[in-house]
Amino acid sequence: MTDVTQLVLLTLLAGVSMPVGAAIAAAENIRPYWLENELRHGVIAFGGGALLSAVALVLVPEGSEDLTTEWMAFFFFAGGIAFMALDEFLSRLKGSVSQLVAMLSDFIPEALALGAAIALGSSSAILLAGLMALQNLPEGFNSFRELKEAGTHTSRTIILAFFGMSLMGPVAGLVGFYCLADQPFTVSGIMLFAAGGILYIIFQDIAPQAKLEKRWAPSLGAVAGFLLGMIGHHLSH
Repeated sequence: MTDVTQLVLLTLLAGVSMPVGAAIAAAENIRPYWLENELRHGVIAFGGGALLSAVALVLVPEGSEDLTTEWMAFFFFAGGIAFMALDEFLSRLKGSVSQLVAMLSDFIPEALALGAAIALGSSSAILLAGLMALQNLPEGFNSFRELKEAGTHTSRTIILAFFGMSLMGPVAGLVGFYCLADQPFTVSGIMLFAAGGILYIIFQDIAPQAKLEKRWAPSLGAVAGFLLGMIGHHLSH
């Protein structure tokens, strides 16, 4: 299998987990309601754990290797500021467009970094792809539920839109593969920028949504999500 073929397959699989998560949400209809409610919060927490593992185990360690402390701090904090600005903009925009942009905001930078990582022969490429898939699954699940509750689109339309978005992964990955492979400084900056933005998302959006009063099981979803990242990291080294 060539590097390009591997790249396209990995980014496509990572992206397809978005419509898969949406399809699960469309089919999920568990009763009684309390169980359905806990499941939803558990899925959100799982996504938070997967995102946190991507930051802690891949993006920050890999991104810090080729940067000085000053540049590391700059890119990481710039990512947090940029995602905060995007979050504020989307809160004003609202609607389905804001949901789609929010999902792509971390997927695209990670796909760029994945493409460059494969070109450089990094051992973390498969791990990063797996973590992307893990985080996109609950994001697709949660975004589908929010769009359905808005009542403006059918389930079929939402799932097809998510599938269309997943195709942007291979495109971004190929850009990273061909344009960023000889620019380790830029790749490291993208990784840390994404890490800062993802950390903002975790504490601004995911963690508050995952909390459920007088329920403790959903928080184990975060533990499970991070644990899967740990297992993947251990197996790749």
